[in-house]
Amino acid sequence: MVSIIDYGTGNIFSLCNAVKRAGFDYAVTSDKDIITKSSHVILPGVGEASAVMKEIKKRGLDEVIKGLEIPVLGICIGMQVLCSYSEEGDTESLSVFPERVIKLRGDDIKIPHMGWNRVYSSGNLLFKGLDSGEWFYFVHSFAPEKGDSTISTTNYGVEFSSALNKENFYGTQFHPEKSGVAGERFLMNFLTMDTLK
Repeated sequence: MVSIIDYGTGNIFSLCNAVKRAGFDYAVTSDKDIITKSSHVILPGVGEASAVMKEIKKRGLDEVIKGLEIPVLGICIGMQVLCSYSEEGDTESLSVFPERVIKLRGDDIKIPHMGWNRVYSSGNLLFKGLDSGEWFYFVHSFAPEKGDSTISTTNYGVEFSSALNKENFYGTQFHPEKSGVAGERFLMNFLTMDTLK
């Protein structure tokens, strides 16, 4: 079963539907026992960094998440709180990924970055069957800098990490559950991962 972590922030209806369409049972939960016994864990992509971190700690999930040895996917803010720090709310985060999250900057861009953009991937298993330069859907004002964990990049004012990977932890700045056929393939790649590869 797939655990979608509930930290009490916003609507995750489209993500639940995407997991269901892929043929997997899921639970929206903050129960540590359910989370640790799951096959896969998703940190959904709704909320603001400091508020999400506060809720994760309030539920006692910070150490639980960091200690997981099953495949974990953070989406949007879910990825950002797996990084070391976010400029949003001056937030110390979980430090699974060493990258820092910065506010998007540029003279000729609108913030938030909302809509479709290209994702240039480096051949990671998450992108199996997807072309580098594939289109995915974004809604965000902050993003991780490029670093050692970067497995894809996207350009919007600056080049930023649109996906990260370190051991069994993965993250995406885009929303696969809102990205059509490409997003469905991406989610299926994650949900069919067994353990560390």
